[in-house]
Amino acid sequence: MAGVRVAVVTGGNKGVGLAVVRALCKQFQGDVYLTARNPQLGEEAIRALKEKEGLSAHFHQLDINDLSSIRALRDFLKGKYGGLDVLINNAGIAFKAADTTPFGTQAEVTLKTNFFATRDICNELLPLIKPNGRVVNVSSMVSYMSLPKCSPELQEKFRSETITEEELVTLMEKFVEDAKKGIHQEQGWPNTAYGVSKIGVTVLSKIQARRLKETRKGEGIVLNACCPGWVRTDMAGPKATKSPDEGAVTPVYLALLPPGTDSPNGEIVSEKKIVTW
Repeated sequence: MAGVRVAVVTGGNKGVGLAVVRALCKQFQGDVYLTARNPQLGEEAIRALKEKEGLSAHFHQLDINDLSSIRALRDFLKGKYGGLDVLINNAGIAFKAADTTPFGTQAEVTLKTNFFATRDICNELLPLIKPNGRVVNVSSMVSYMSLPKCSPELQEKFRSETITEEELVTLMEKFVEDAKKGIHQEQGWPNTAYGVSKIGVTVLSKIQARRLKETRKGEGIVLNACCPGWVRTDMAGPKATKSPDEGAVTPVYLALLPPGTDSPNGEIVSEKKIVTW
């Protein structure tokens, strides 16, 4: 199977993730893997795609909060395909606005999944990305809407072109600790755990793209963050303006950028356009 191209979508059993899987089944020349934490829900989504739309996707279990689960997927891809061509990190969570869970807990839980688990996946799977591979980290418009609400000092750090992954991790850990102590706003943070988690994803994407250019020069690997938009999903609710298929347009566009593409790379992209960070 080493000659077969392969794409993986995390959090693929519903919402934007499922719409991305659907689009890749139609447009990507290779095997498409829908991953989900719950095998039953994942298999049901695969079956529905086949029976209702005649689309063939594959399933692999993946809980992004479980390192052994990430490594099982890594070993499977390495063994069967010799690597990975397209990775779309879509899995994520958000608390509802009306949720009464203490903010410190919301911060810890949200960053654990949206930032730290996404980072774990990248650490394990980016080494498998083949030449001309494409990586898309699904961020959010909330990331660039929350950035101006940070203190000038934090904004400067998050916009720095030399910030390291270690420095970013330290900042994300500090936000969680400040949130738990109830001092996050006086420390210059915005009052949104989801927003800070997606600032983290956007900045992490810039760091990763920069590192790939340095360590795998000439291999044509492109990595971007993206904003699907306000999409009608369990997370965003029924009043959102976009359908899941419309939300999938930008992630899929980035996943299928042709060989030789040098821009966008290391950017945050919305509506297929680079957003000023």
